[in-house]
Amino acid sequence: MTVIQFEQVHFTYPGEPRESLAGVDLSIESGSFVAVLGHNGSGKSTLAKHMNAILTPTEGRVLVHGIDTADADRLLEVRRKVGMVFQNPDNQIVANVVEDDVAFAPENLGVPPEEIRRRVDEALRQVEMYEFRQHAPHLLSGGQKQRVAIAGVIAMQPEIIVLDEPTAMLDPQGRREVIDTIRRLCREKGMTVVLITHHMDECVGADRLVVMSEGRVVADGSPAAVFSEVELMEREGLSVPETTRLLYDLRAAGLDLPLDALETNACAEVIAAHIQSVCGE
Repeated sequence: MTVIQFEQVHFTYPGEPRESLAGVDLSIESGSFVAVLGHNGSGKSTLAKHMNAILTPTEGRVLVHGIDTADADRLLEVRRKVGMVFQNPDNQIVANVVEDDVAFAPENLGVPPEEIRRRVDEALRQVEMYEFRQHAPHLLSGGQKQRVAIAGVIAMQPEIIVLDEPTAMLDPQGRREVIDTIRRLCREKGMTVVLITHHMDECVGADRLVVMSEGRVVADGSPAAVFSEVELMEREGLSVPETTRLLYDLRAAGLDLPLDALETNACAEVIAAHIQSVCGE
């Protein structure tokens, strides 16, 4: 089932000479993990902000469960369905205790206290931060803070979570924590997840990879299929996984190898199988 639909969406920021989105057609399916990759200025964050009506199209329309995001009378309904997590966790934390911060959004939605308690505990367990519920957020690591921010969105019980470069300000450990959390939410809880990123390695575990450039979708498919288009990725100034690069270079040297083995073990197996087939001839 399609939960978010972009229909020929154009968007230009006031005073800007060119469009940030230039005729985007895109659909997001329920329960999927979609990564959106692109360099700075590609339009990927603008795309994200259209998913819960932070921005609305200059032309075209965005539908969330059939609701036009430009319909001001249904704005709250859209934002209850689509939760947003941004790149700086410090800007999202509003309370002095972790559990109070996670409770903030449901309280503002008028959720009864006993239901808030249940949601807060469940959300913190889902991001593996329950044991830190009485801690002060400013004492947490960057990755832990971002997981608390994600818990705050989960407590609103949206059907879709959109994360706009949530690891941009984190160290490698923090990035791993957040990406593992995102994958778990999708795989175990069935949430629809849209991850905006410029880190190609964060896209490998997604169901689908969308590449943005100059406000347009230039590639859309499984990560294996998209990363196999090495020349396209290079033209867009984007890298590919080391496994893909190795297989690509070996193909250039004359070996008949596929390019869709993204994981290290899968890549090694492809190369080993080729060697065995050659030696067996």
